[in-house]
Amino acid sequence: MITHAPGATPPTRSRSRTAPLRVCLFTDTLGDVNGVSRFIRNVAEQAEQTGRDLRVITSTQFEVPDRPNILNFRPIVAGKMPKYENLEFVIPPARRLLRYIRDTRPDVIHISTPGPVGSVGWWAARRLRIPLAGVYHTDFPAYIDYLFNDDAMVWGCSRWMRTFYTPFAAVFTRSDDYRRSLVALGIDDARIIRLKPGIDTGLFDPAFRDEAIWARLAVPSGVKVIYCGRVSVEKNLPLLRAIWPEAHRRCAAAGVPAQLIIVGDGPYREQMQRELAGAGAFFLGFRHGRELSTIYAASDLFVFPSTTDTLGQVVMESQCSGLPVLVTDQGGPKEVVRHGHTGLILPAAAPGQWIDAITSLALDEPRRKQMGAAAREFIRPMTIRASFDHYWNVHETVSAPSEPRV
Repeated sequence: MITHAPGATPPTRSRSRTAPLRVCLFTDTLGDVNGVSRFIRNVAEQAEQTGRDLRVITSTQFEVPDRPNILNFRPIVAGKMPKYENLEFVIPPARRLLRYIRDTRPDVIHISTPGPVGSVGWWAARRLRIPLAGVYHTDFPAYIDYLFNDDAMVWGCSRWMRTFYTPFAAVFTRSDDYRRSLVALGIDDARIIRLKPGIDTGLFDPAFRDEAIWARLAVPSGVKVIYCGRVSVEKNLPLLRAIWPEAHRRCAAAGVPAQLIIVGDGPYREQMQRELAGAGAFFLGFRHGRELSTIYAASDLFVFPSTTDTLGQVVMESQCSGLPVLVTDQGGPKEVVRHGHTGLILPAAAPGQWIDAITSLALDEPRRKQMGAAAREFIRPMTIRASFDHYWNVHETVSAPSEPRV
């Protein structure tokens, strides 16, 4: 069964050099909560608003947005990922997906994730000789290294990434940092394109600030230091767990109460929550939409200790909401932060510097507000429309058929 709005499955049609571009995007993540899922939802919305023919294809038991250009093929098998109850592993209906691609005749197949759904799209593109493009959203070798510390597994994952992405006509990277990683994997630098970063700037705005939300969430008054994202080891949250008690103690000693707000969920939550008991840490679970926008805007400082993110969309969302940010010197997030102006870029292996930075900004409201205002102005031009236009233009170039397709 495919779930989508009525009329989303088109008949076979002839293609010509002048026909509007048609792209089928394959993704393993859409109904769950993460930056990749939000990006794909934004892309689908932009395509619909601008009249571009983009079909987002997934296979999940999770609820997906009700849009004419989003198609959810019911999985043959679906289950929870070990240790990641909020993530799903599926076996998609490969034959039905291939039949749909044959009928739809896309000019480009875009792969957003190298999982089972993405792999079916990859296989279909290779079999039907359709150009491939995709985004390197997730640094899986780094995740494997973080989770298992096994060189053989990291090597195997790296080899798979190289095999998977080598046939792509264009591989988007979310940051220059990961351009180097892709080159190291063996991907031709000429085919790597840094995608313009962009978010829905209308959803994240200091105007959404409402201090009353903390009373509704049973969080006491004080300076709010917020993290938003998956609560897991590969996000380097053990660093945040280690440094927060001392930062909290210093703020209290200076007469400024501070709370750590964790938005999100994941396998590390239970341990982190237990170890931070009594240290002013509040775990809110997943929050969405206007409530999330209000939580951002009503906070004071954003912390993101990850060393494995290719971009860190939440870093952009928080700055757009008027918050200064703290990020590490590793990975993509540092490329959307102006050090000393919109936030601070700190060594990942220097917990003392993180404690000092959190404490100094928590105690210095004028500096915090100045940096937050600068962060807002820095991110505001980075709209999802500009990012989508760049995304689409690259696919136009990739499609460029030498012969009309019939």
